[in-house]
Amino acid sequence: QVQLVESGGGLVQPGGSLRLSCAASINIFSFKTMAWSRQAPGKERELVASISSDGGTNYLDSVKGRFTISRDNAKNTVYLQMNNLKPEDTAVYYCNGETYTTVRYWGQGTQVTVSS
Repeated sequence: QVQLVESGGGLVQPGGSLRLSCAASINIFSFKTMAWSRQAPGKERELVASISSDGGTNYLDSVKGRFTISRDNAKNTVYLQMNNLKPEDTAVYYCNGETYTTVRYWGQGTQVTVSS
């Protein structure tokens, strides 16, 4: 069974930083892309950042220049480094991965709260 386990969320002041981690139970090369999505209260889930198996990345416009997605293939882990956090970044962040057969797996989510 494929599992994605997130960690690293928490409460941070505006302007602060957090690094989210997503550990996969299988080799992450099994995924065509891995990504971080988020869902704020009362809003739809949105894609924040993605990274392909060849390392190509894409970002939501509002996080460009502040967030960085990366992967450690040896550890089967994907990271989201979040800098200069803003209150509007407050959400539950979900790790997800899409396989080459278009099956998408999701983690359980980790809460990120940006507040003074």
